[in-house]
Amino acid sequence: MCRHFTWTGTPKTLHELFFEPSYGLPHQARVPRWQQIGLVNKDGFGTGWYRADGSASVFRTAVPIWDDVAFPALAREVSSSCVLGAVRAASPGMPIEEAANAPFTDGRHLLSLNGHLDVGKTGFLLTPGREQESVCDSAFLAALLWQRLESGQALPDAVEGLLYSIVDLDPNACLNMLATDGTQAVGTTWAETLCYRESDEGVLVASEPHDDSDGWVTVPDRALVIADALGAEVRPLRPILDAALPREPTSRPTANSKT
Repeated sequence: MCRHFTWTGTPKTLHELFFEPSYGLPHQARVPRWQQIGLVNKDGFGTGWYRADGSASVFRTAVPIWDDVAFPALAREVSSSCVLGAVRAASPGMPIEEAANAPFTDGRHLLSLNGHLDVGKTGFLLTPGREQESVCDSAFLAALLWQRLESGQALPDAVEGLLYSIVDLDPNACLNMLATDGTQAVGTTWAETLCYRESDEGVLVASEPHDDSDGWVTVPDRALVIADALGAEVRPLRPILDAALPREPTSRPTANSKT
């Protein structure tokens, strides 16, 4: 599985978002506190951010975040009002390669998946001839999302509808997605964890709290989160019979719950 986050708000450097929090992604990669499957996220990491013209840029590598020597310097130079970050623990059988690391992008949107799905059961959903960045399940999911967005669907509708399409075919899928278009972030909880914290500067949505301070709100399972610089909204997702249920983490820092 993976850990990921989105920030929407006042511009922050990647260093502020990755390295300054007392339990940010570099810590979560080594010793995640809420992660329900897997113990370490060592199969690479990535981040995406938005330029002034609204286009998305990405940095991805198959190197563990604690071993990468280039990213700390880059992180001090890059600042953005919308950022997505992710560290990866590859599912069994998935390739360990740069192209398999989130975030995936179509140039305008970013997507990360904390979870897994069966491409064998869902592959026919992808239009023939459409290419994906990697053979991994997350890249396949990204290609499906771009397909929906190109048809004119709004980002929240595209993410929610995609989740239903996948889970209807693969009830054991774990689909904690984070997607953004540069102004809003859309997340799902489907058999994994998610939380958020609102501040005067913006909203951070994350797999688990980035520190032990107050204000973190736990998102219940089977929910959709829509966040922008002004706040976050949580609403329930439609239940699916026989869908996978989350396992309760053995320990976690205290956070409020919200439905």
